[in-house]
Parts: sequence; C-alpha cells; structure tokens
Amino acid sequence: MASNDMPRAIADVSAGTILATVTVAVPPERVFRAITAEDQIPLWWGADDMYRTTKHTADVRPGGAWRSEGRGADGQDFHVGGEYLEVEPPRRLVMTWIAPWDGDHVTTVTYTLEAVENGTRLTLRHDGFGARQDSCRDHGSGWERVLGWLGDFLAKEAGSKPPSVFHCRLIPPRPDFAFTLTEEERALMNAHADFLRDQLRAGTMMIAGPVADPAGPWGLLILRVGSEAEARAVTDSDPVARSGRGFRYEILPMMSTIM
Repeated sequence: MASNDMPRAIADVSAGTILATVTVAVPPERVFRAITAEDQIPLWWGADDMYRTTKHTADVRPGGAWRSEGRGADGQDFHVGGEYLEVEPPRRLVMTWIAPWDGDHVTTVTYTLEAVENGTRLTLRHDGFGARQDSCRDHGSGWERVLGWLGDFLAKEAGSKPPSVFHCRLIPPRPDFAFTLTEEERALMNAHADFLRDQLRAGTMMIAGPVADPAGPWGLLILRVGSEAEARAVTDSDPVARSGRGFRYEILPMMSTIM
C-alpha cells in the first residue's frame, strides 16, 4: 500500500489561488466517497479543539447543491455551501465554495484524484480569491488542516482490517449483447476496458473479463477492497453503469480465497 504523505498547501496570494495535496493509502473510489457522501464528511471534517462538522447534505451531480454545518470551538454555529459544477467519480470533483466568514464570495474548489501505488494522490485547487490576500492565505492554512484530517481518517480505516475480495458480475442489457454490438456500444465497451485497466493499476482489481455462459455472456470483475460499499463505489463509477443503457452489477463477497 502507498504510505500516507503529510498534506501540503501553498497559497499564491498574488494569483488568488491555493494548491494543496495529500497522498492516502486507499483507492480513489474510497477517497471520492469520503469527500462527497453525506454520512462521511461529519466523521472526519473538523477537530474538537477547533471546529467540527456535524451535518452534511449533498446532491452529488452537476448543478446539485451541497452544504456543511457545524459548531466552532467558541460554541457558535457555522455553515458553508455551494454547487457542484463537475462530477466525474472517482477522478474529479469541481464545486463552488461560499462561506459567510469570507463575505459570501463565490470561489471554486477542484479535487483531482490520481491512483498511485495502490493509493491515491489528492490534489486540491481553490481559485477565485482575487485581491483578497488574507482570505487566500487563511484558506491555504485551513486546507492543509482539512487534508490532514482526511488522511488520518482514511489511514486508520485502511489499517483497521485487511481488504476483502468481491465477485462482481456485470449483466448486459440483453443476452446477445456481446454479438450484436452497435458502434456506439463498442465505444462504450472501450471506455469500460480503460476503466478496468485503471482499476488494475490502482491495485483495486484482481482480474476481469467476459464469461462464455451458454445463457449469454456476462462480465466478471474481481475486486480487492475494504468493504462492499467500496466495491459498489467502484462498479458505480464504471462508464457502462453510468451510461443508463441497462447494465447492472451483482456483487457478492468471497467467503475465502487462495492466492
């Protein structure tokens, strides 16, 4: 597994831009879920001696709204929110950021997730501060703390139990799909193959390929991840699953494996 790197953030106050990064020893799908899911962000975003996020709502789609609420160390309630501009799980997330303590100025946060040595390098870019140099500087320090909380949270989870193996069956929209591909469907399957190669490089996938079932071919995908939720996050990110063309995955845990 990749080791966790300490978070780093640089605020370019002349350009009004922040660049921050951290490397964590979990797959991109797990990181993407941690930064988007309503039940995840309150688990890690904040520290008791500073502030703590207590509620997060998110409509994770382009045009969907998000909002985090919490309580500061002074006991005062706070919130921050915005709108998702781009949602490309598990590689890219772009959203606006509007905070009352920043005068409700609209800035933009971009997360980029890259698979590295069975882990993930997360790069964050926060743009739009303009001439507000103090705000840019303060947000830079803040993002370094936030990515530290994220890295610590996922590192503890990664070390808590060994990965599990899941049998994922990709069922096509029709039994003869493998023999009656249209050109558009062929392009979709090429994108599916590229996605699987990314999973192999990330160490998430063990093996994948079509199965010659007499009742109709289907796709086999064997994943090695931390939980069924992570396996589902992988399959939900597959271009064929996102295409709306009738593909579906069945996921079953392996009771034991010999490797």
